[in-house]
Amino acid sequence: MFTKLLDALKATRRTIVFTEGTDARILEAADRLIKDDLMDVILIGAPDEVAQAARNGGFNVDKATVIDPLTYADMENMVQTMVELRKGKMTEEQCRDLLKKGNYFGTMLVKMGKADALLGGATYSTADTVRPALQLVKTRKGAHLVSSCFILFRETEKGVEKYCMGDCAINLSYEDSVDKEGNVTFTAADKLAEVAIESARTAEFFGIDPKVAMLSFSTKGSGKGGTVQLSHDASVRAKEMAPDLAIDGEMQFDAAVSPVVGQLKFPGSTVAGYANTFIFPCIEAGNIGYKIAQRLGGFEAYGPILQGLNAPINDLSRGCNAEEVYKMAIITAGMA
Repeated sequence: MFTKLLDALKATRRTIVFTEGTDARILEAADRLIKDDLMDVILIGAPDEVAQAARNGGFNVDKATVIDPLTYADMENMVQTMVELRKGKMTEEQCRDLLKKGNYFGTMLVKMGKADALLGGATYSTADTVRPALQLVKTRKGAHLVSSCFILFRETEKGVEKYCMGDCAINLSYEDSVDKEGNVTFTAADKLAEVAIESARTAEFFGIDPKVAMLSFSTKGSGKGGTVQLSHDASVRAKEMAPDLAIDGEMQFDAAVSPVVGQLKFPGSTVAGYANTFIFPCIEAGNIGYKIAQRLGGFEAYGPILQGLNAPINDLSRGCNAEEVYKMAIITAGMA
């Protein structure tokens, strides 16, 4: 699964910044990344505290660059750049205060080209990782929202299974966006369709030929209410927005993965029964779904992988271990 990413990292040297430089899991992963010579590493924190934490864990991060926001030589330039980026939404003093925090400081390092990618969230919440990214790095041209997906990976006797699931971490639900006059500027279906397309593109990046199922508790109109109409309409919009992709829905999970059930409930669909990219209609379903696959299905889950940003910035689960940090660092830097 990581062959393409490792080849990319060997071809082009990348720099990743970790927002929590004193965390033992981060230090263990950084030690390994440095030993494997996969990328350059920036750790945010006071140098003496980082060094002490590394000694406590028996980790060698001597080749990492350690930056303390409180003593950063180029801080004035960073503050002024952030003030300009926020365009009157934050004062100079507010920007200065926020840049004392690793999440904002690290994001600005990426924005200013000092690092290629960022990985945070070992102690920060998802919101505290995503908020600076939205405010400073911002969404890329054509993207209306930030979303996420998880890549699930399992080795079996028959070979490797890989799936993509989105959105399981960022968008709680989908509602129409309206302007000050009350006119709809971007529909809920458009948003979910964009999540489906972004997730399909991420799946492709990981070597999955995406067959995208817009999930629901209904298959092809068998049920009513809830998010059924949303999943149906999003399927229609996604096909219009990305006619090159195999996308279908709305459908239940059994119809998405079982050829017999899929073709019975959704005859003629090229996705039903063969789906490998699953789009959930709300975060409750998505978060529960990927965790069931991870804990009961024995899948390794990589993510949340953030989609729609101008730079690769990814979030860790606060329950992550060093192995997950190591692999997410490879993913994040590889996406650069």
